[in-house]
Amino acid sequence: MICVFLLFVISLLSFQPVIAQSTLQTYIVHVNLPADQVPGESQDLETWYRSFLPEVTANSEEPSRIRHAYRNVITGFAAKLSPEEVKEMEKKEGFLHARPERMYALKTTHSPNFLGLYQNLGSWPESNYGKGVIIGVFDTGITPGHPSFDDEGVPPPPARWKGKCELKGTACNNKLIGARNFAGDDPGPPIDHDGHGTHTASTAAGNFVSGANLFGQANGVASGMSPLAHLAIYKVCSEDGCFESDSMAAFDAAIEDGVDLLSISIGGISVSFYEDGIALGAFAAMENGILVVLCLRGGNVARIAKGQAVKDAGGAAMILMNDKPDAYDTLADPHVLPAAHVSYADGVKIRAYINSTSNPKATILFKGTVIGDKTAPTVASYSSRGPSRASPLILKPDIIGPGSSILAAWPIPVYNNTNVKATFNMISGTSMSCPHLSGIAGLIKSVHPDWSPAMIKSAIMTSATQTNLNNSLILDQRHLPADIFAMGAGHVNPSRALDPGLVYDIKTRDYISYLCYMYTENQVAIIVNRKINCGRSVYKGVPGPQLNYPSFAIQLGHRSQTYPRTVTNVGDAKSSYYVQIENVPGVDVTVEPNVLAFTTVNQKKTYTVSFSRQDFTANGSYVQGSIAWISAKHIVRIPISVNLVL
Repeated sequence: MICVFLLFVISLLSFQPVIAQSTLQTYIVHVNLPADQVPGESQDLETWYRSFLPEVTANSEEPSRIRHAYRNVITGFAAKLSPEEVKEMEKKEGFLHARPERMYALKTTHSPNFLGLYQNLGSWPESNYGKGVIIGVFDTGITPGHPSFDDEGVPPPPARWKGKCELKGTACNNKLIGARNFAGDDPGPPIDHDGHGTHTASTAAGNFVSGANLFGQANGVASGMSPLAHLAIYKVCSEDGCFESDSMAAFDAAIEDGVDLLSISIGGISVSFYEDGIALGAFAAMENGILVVLCLRGGNVARIAKGQAVKDAGGAAMILMNDKPDAYDTLADPHVLPAAHVSYADGVKIRAYINSTSNPKATILFKGTVIGDKTAPTVASYSSRGPSRASPLILKPDIIGPGSSILAAWPIPVYNNTNVKATFNMISGTSMSCPHLSGIAGLIKSVHPDWSPAMIKSAIMTSATQTNLNNSLILDQRHLPADIFAMGAGHVNPSRALDPGLVYDIKTRDYISYLCYMYTENQVAIIVNRKINCGRSVYKGVPGPQLNYPSFAIQLGHRSQTYPRTVTNVGDAKSSYYVQIENVPGVDVTVEPNVLAFTTVNQKKTYTVSFSRQDFTANGSYVQGSIAWISAKHIVRIPISVNLVL
């Protein structure tokens, strides 16, 4: 028991970093190659790119203004330029587009068990613990030598691996097979000086480490979701942030290196796809069969820094109370002094008590690690919310996963103890959800190496759960049922995702057709890295609901709409599914046919879904429901969001 003599009550606040600008700034420049020139070497490509620079710059002996010359993500480069120089560049033949780069921000030992993953039984051994899969991580670097990156039980990397290790000596091994630094403002080997990259990498694919804990709490065997998968680290973030041009260069390298998946726990504000370097990289990765897992919004509130401020002011302990939007969200942190994190409702009561007496007193009792909370999982206040601004007719988020109070590897002890052999830390945010999903995707890739990125995503989404451990609907931070824009398809369920029964696949041409519906041909060319004739029948623009996505997001007026979906049987050869429609308030939903019968594996079946408005419904509201195909072994569910409009 700790008696508190001086107590501070602090509310959670968000702070926005200030980004300085200078006359010269980095621009992302898109160009077209001449029809008769296809440079095959990097030197040839950079020579072509240099021809777009102002002549004085191109011919001078000053350090090259070109920061990155891209080969896979875009046809173009990143260079230090002034606005006037960009204006001159626009006059040159082959110039397509230029814009200033954006700055991105960085966004439990028991979480595998919570997800139904156990070391010696069930889905983990059935999926070979992710063996043979290469997971790339874009982040702040890595801590080589940490036990989470030991290669015990990990086979040598597959022959397709072409990556590099920029770490000294024998730091790389069969687990950590590649490590490269693309953070241009932080030269040297890709060592993690922040902790974020080490934490996310170990969450995705850290090996088994016994006795992992923080302050003796959450004690157990720590591991990533794909504990025997390979890791390829791409440092794209430094203490100054994560520069867009560096992330695009990392995409370029990862595609050539031969990764299977990319885990990216960084992001920025929502913009159009053709202005988003991560979207450009993700499209190029998808074309090369690489699934990209990206989780946005954040959760990096300076709770520990607040405790340091309290300690510096002479405080003995701290009560951290939520603002109203954070409601009942409470998180575990390695505080520098005794601390309690309380909900907004409890904080209001504590404030009332403080104001009611001239000598308020409090006691903090530490109850240790509590496992098995029946209200888990819940959707945190920091979790990404929809609808998507960039693509409102594609439902977002796709899925939710563990992200609060996650214990994983850390570069240094978070407290003064030089005897600690393996250091771990507990942090929260969408950055922690992302590697969980990446590692689970690695398990699926290990079992189904021939599946496309869309099939893996489909397996994760259609097998998700919408209920908590109490078998009640998943709640949000206010203890209200989480809606479709809070959890998408639901909470990831690895065991079911490994055997989804049916999957929805999407080809590159389908994505391009959707992009043709949204953008001009020049804008589409920026995204897909080649000229596209959107007038051709193969690329005829189609709206989002027409895409073979494992969800629906539509705007519905008083005219009915019908859309197709095609599923591929990846379960038993002979199987039959019947449809079950969860009511969408105010909307009639009809599915034809209502039974899908399969006779072979990989057989495809197409069905249509019709939506029609009921007369009494009001405009301007969102309603939700779902469609599920049910067999003797599987439930294949896709969520539906309908925006009722005039």
